[in-house]
Amino acid sequence: MIDPLWILAAGMVVVVGGILWLRLHAFLALLLGTLVVGVLTPKPALEAHAISKGRTEQQARTDAEASVGSRIAKEFGGTVTGIGILIAMAAIIGKCLLDSGAADRIVRSALKCLGERRAPAGFLGSGFMLGIPVFADTVFYLLIPLAKAMAARLQRNYPLLILSTIAGTTMAHSLVPPTPGPLLVASRLGVEVGHMILAGLVIGLVAMLSGFAYACWANRRWPIPLRESTDVSLESLRVQAERSDRELPPLWLAWLPVLLPLVLISGDSVLSGLFVASDQSGAFVLVLGFFRWFGDKNIALMLAAAIALLTLGWQQRKDAKQLSAAVQAALASGGVIILITSAGGAFGGLLQQTGIGGRIEELAAAFNIGALPLAFLVTALIRTAQGSATVAMITAVGVLEGFSDPAQLGFHPVYLAAAIGCGSKLVPWMNDSGFWIIGRMSGFTEAETFKTFSVMLTIMCIRDRHRTAGDHAPGQTVSAGVTFYRLARKRLGRQGPPHTANHL
Repeated sequence: MIDPLWILAAGMVVVVGGILWLRLHAFLALLLGTLVVGVLTPKPALEAHAISKGRTEQQARTDAEASVGSRIAKEFGGTVTGIGILIAMAAIIGKCLLDSGAADRIVRSALKCLGERRAPAGFLGSGFMLGIPVFADTVFYLLIPLAKAMAARLQRNYPLLILSTIAGTTMAHSLVPPTPGPLLVASRLGVEVGHMILAGLVIGLVAMLSGFAYACWANRRWPIPLRESTDVSLESLRVQAERSDRELPPLWLAWLPVLLPLVLISGDSVLSGLFVASDQSGAFVLVLGFFRWFGDKNIALMLAAAIALLTLGWQQRKDAKQLSAAVQAALASGGVIILITSAGGAFGGLLQQTGIGGRIEELAAAFNIGALPLAFLVTALIRTAQGSATVAMITAVGVLEGFSDPAQLGFHPVYLAAAIGCGSKLVPWMNDSGFWIIGRMSGFTEAETFKTFSVMLTIMCIRDRHRTAGDHAPGQTVSAGVTFYRLARKRLGRQGPPHTANHL
């Protein structure tokens, strides 16, 4: 029987080679890699996988006889079921925030509260919060022109403003749902979305601050001047920055589509643990029932999308065609992300059928490599090779999905999801679209982009890897993020098996 590692290698060569050398779209490369994996997987491996999932021997033999196409379609459809609505709603929310001026209002309010001297902190926080419902590239397109306009007004700290925006946005992109990467990782590892949001917020904030520290150092070390760039002139930036506040929605309405789903989904996860079934008091039952209904991830995102649409409709009430065009553009963008993510889910699903999980577990035990360092390294290698953080996450979770059982891990699988998210930041270079977006929009040269953007993200992910999965021994102090999450889980009464040093 073919070693699952060879099948994994063949699939990875097809995916990475298709993206890098054949210049295929990520969806086609992932689908082609999935087909290769499916063809190479022998029937005994399919039967063993089916039996491990609780199927009888007769059912396992029947499953193994299924065609490659039907197995791909089944895994593809299962992924769409879990994340399709969420990504579509997130795309609508992001587009409406941009077109209504709500995102602009959030940034301006942060700058007013903090003052011009603390403008970098305002871009840091705004980037993090906007990076949750809005795709990272879109946040760059929104915030970098604002950062350039602020730098033109301040006449200083241009690199710090740009890097602060990046530091906030990129960590939310890889750690906090409903962005596609962490959403799929949480789904495949059996992590509740509420738990992933809580852990992602805490860990992402810690990593964001380490990136901000590097940005402050780089700003002093390389005082890069504000330059003209191909996307927008300095004069148009000044015009955009001088848009009247009357044209923007109120602050509470601008924040509502961002904060409401976070509160509802997180509230459902927290209250389900705090209020045990034996507690039948009327108030608790009503509160719990409310959060169980509206805290469902699909319902919460639908509600947020409806509010964002109403906000945009109110802002553009004289132009219904523009509202319809905005929704169509958002769904077109979201549809591409759904296709890529679902193809990645199918790729991961067929990898699991090869028995790769058990094979990697054997190697990890033989070389004494813990699950969390392994997750970080696998994701980092894939990201460095092909450039996309999202593709790296959805590919790595397919390899590591077999480790998600808490009894096998010895700790909650949210740590594994966080390690994958952190590994997806290492190392962004010329094969990463974000590298060129940042470089072209900011006016940085390739060398300047690498020593600022690339190095900062690498520092953030390595620092965060130690905070998430770090090699601490019993009795040593763990990071604030991990400590917070452990205390939260203990308070909820849902603490998993002991988190021992042997698993780290």
